[in-house]
Amino acid sequence: MNRLHCAIGALAIVSALVFADVAGSRDGHIRMGADSELEAWDAEAGQWLSPEQFWLAYAARNGGLTWGRGSDYPPYGEVKEGDTFMVELDSGPCLMEFFHKRWRRANDVRRWDTAFSDIGGCAKVVD
Repeated sequence: MNRLHCAIGALAIVSALVFADVAGSRDGHIRMGADSELEAWDAEAGQWLSPEQFWLAYAARNGGLTWGRGSDYPPYGEVKEGDTFMVELDSGPCLMEFFHKRWRRANDVRRWDTAFSDIGGCAKVVD
């Protein structure tokens, strides 16, 4: 019985360590992963994803990338409120969302972690 208690205690400690970072995380929270790569918490899926995977998962839950990916923005007259587009810059991708009559970084619209503003092309998209 004593070994069983020790095993249960050890399992509880390991579980606490594994899930400690998850407990306080909100959707779009950024952390440095075990492999020293940035990860974003996807609250709906309950898992850590790369920032780009996070953006794509968000877009997929909301009908997909309305305008796909590319370096040229879609024609302004054809864009609707809430449309999404993955802009591709030399510095990397950035998910954009059409909000209040202009393209904005999705992380600014959705209020995800401010660290997204420095990921991929997001730092340069407003230049």
